[in-house]
Amino acid sequence: RKMLDGNYLGALRGLIRDDRAMPRLPLAGEAEMVKHADTIYLCVVDRDGNACSFINSLFAAFGSGIYAEQSGVVLQNRGLGFKLVPGHANAIAPGKRPMHTIIPGMLTRDGQCVMPFGVMGGQYQATGHAHLVSSVLDRGLSVQEAADLPRSFAFDGTLTIENTVAPSVVTELEARGHTVALTQDPTGGCQAIWIDRQQGVLYGASDHRKDGLALGL
Repeated sequence: RKMLDGNYLGALRGLIRDDRAMPRLPLAGEAEMVKHADTIYLCVVDRDGNACSFINSLFAAFGSGIYAEQSGVVLQNRGLGFKLVPGHANAIAPGKRPMHTIIPGMLTRDGQCVMPFGVMGGQYQATGHAHLVSSVLDRGLSVQEAADLPRSFAFDGTLTIENTVAPSVVTELEARGHTVALTQDPTGGCQAIWIDRQQGVLYGASDHRKDGLALGL
């Protein structure tokens, strides 16, 4: 409720300035996220327009370290995300799932799916989703163009920027007070399918930052 409250969102908007970076990014609601990697995402649309958006992650390198016999599956350890503090929103309890960043996306318009999508990358996922959707809807880019755009991510006091961003942009951001770190590592990984129902065409996108492909059969 807090994260959707108009007063809370208005207060967040009031912190944003074009000429000066925030000294510290506010926490998103009361949630606390933990670092993780090794996620896969896939999406599928069939000939009838049915869409699937699927994401999976072991969390740690080998998940729980427990192998399910006769299944070929290593079990995840997402329970690590629980808190042991009584009364905390993310406190462990029977029948409860821990907070995490596993976010399979499904964009709809007029009651119909127009894009199953996902952007992997730990804490970057929510930012990556917003970046992708805004690039497609607000900027009119194709899903592949949106996936290919340079990325940045503000986390823990540092603005990490992919090294494809122009040096002049980095200089400008530093002048505004950002602590900038260039990275050669990929920031997230996107897969998406845009459904053009009027033309009867599917447009697939696969991020060059990691393994994967867009395939039509």
